[in-house]
Amino acid sequence: MLRFWRARRRRSQLDLALAAGVSTRHLSFVETGRSGASRELLGALAEELEIPLRERNALLLAAGYAPAYTERPLDDPDLAPVRSALEALVAAHDPYPALVVDRWGDVQLAGAAVAPLLAGLDPAASGPPVNVYRVCLHPGGLAPRIRNLAQWREHLLHRLERQVRVTGDPRLAELLAECRGYPAPAETALPSPGSDVLLPLLLDTPDGPLAFHSTMTTFGAPHDVTLAELALETFLPADDATRSALAAG
Repeated sequence: MLRFWRARRRRSQLDLALAAGVSTRHLSFVETGRSGASRELLGALAEELEIPLRERNALLLAAGYAPAYTERPLDDPDLAPVRSALEALVAAHDPYPALVVDRWGDVQLAGAAVAPLLAGLDPAASGPPVNVYRVCLHPGGLAPRIRNLAQWREHLLHRLERQVRVTGDPRLAELLAECRGYPAPAETALPSPGSDVLLPLLLDTPDGPLAFHSTMTTFGAPHDVTLAELALETFLPADDATRSALAAG
């Protein structure tokens, strides 16, 4: 498993051994199973290789150690303060859309401004659970309403590809293959507000066209798998017309 992550991060055995303060011989023996590794060494190697918390637990289990990081659902009583904080953050962004997604892009919390944007979609595209990648790229989802679908599709696929690279998660790889299989639109050149700085999401709605810039926020230094995999995604108005339309409800 260590060799898998070292190769995935494109680190040489010598480079990793020097960074972890062990000999290349010992690291080689650990990778092949000829020698055991202490819990502390595994932790240092995982940190150096930037292995996600979920996979760090798997690494420890494979070596015969107990997992180092808890994993609890967001509705667990122990996470009540975190959930309350997330709900407050989502609500604070009203009337702008905001949602909390997990590692796989499944929506765990959503603000009141999100539901109107998803009205009338094919249930095959909109879940439950709502998955941000599927709902945007599925032909029965938002795809026909996204004016710059070619560019937005490229952005989402790139984001998903990066997640697959970082995590090695087979479920994410399956989602990536699914999303790549959805119809790809012809490239179009649309005038976009601020497109020379940020890629906007240009969306047609019954109330007229809307333009958004998206931001992602994650927890700093989490010690729980669930928290490490959550992200707050907000959609801020990219022009005055969108700002006015959202303010008017």
